Amino acid sequence: MHWMILPFKRYADFQGRSRRMEFWMFQVLNLIVAAVTVGPAIALAPATTESDYYAGDGGFAASGGFESSIADSPLSMIFIGLYGLYALAALIPSIAVTVRRFHDRDMSGWWYLGFIVMSLIPLIGIIASIALLVIMFLPGTAGPNRFGPDPKDPYDEEVFA
Repeated sequence: MHWMILPFKRYADFQGRSRRMEFWMFQVLNLIVAAVTVGPAIALAPATTESDYYAGDGGFAASGGFESSIADSPLSMIFIGLYGLYALAALIPSIAVTVRRFHDRDMSGWWYLGFIVMSLIPLIGIIASIALLVIMFLPGTAGPNRFGPDPKDPYDEEVFA
């Protein structure tokens, strides 16, 4: 649990380094929150059937079709709103922990902006997303680097100072 909330404790700290454990546990927390909030919103949404979209004569039904959605359930909208608030609160810590992961690999945090821009380009975005995922899986540089001491070294007093 400590690793999951550490990015919130270091809310807008773009300095230093973060271990893989901190990054991935924060991603697991985001996944859990999404499942707990969006899952019930989808489950509570009114069901639509194929007959809602087609008229009895086999043609398309002009009324009563696509209007039925998650927005028809007030309880679903509450869950979606809760997730939206969480996503807004987690945006800055998510960016910060990713930048610190780049620092752990002895890379500038500006690489993250480059990956975001590349991900907007069709086809190249897929490759950039895979490359970003691989970088997040790679271990950090051993020992201190230009961004600070090694966060895996428990005997260094400056790790989380």
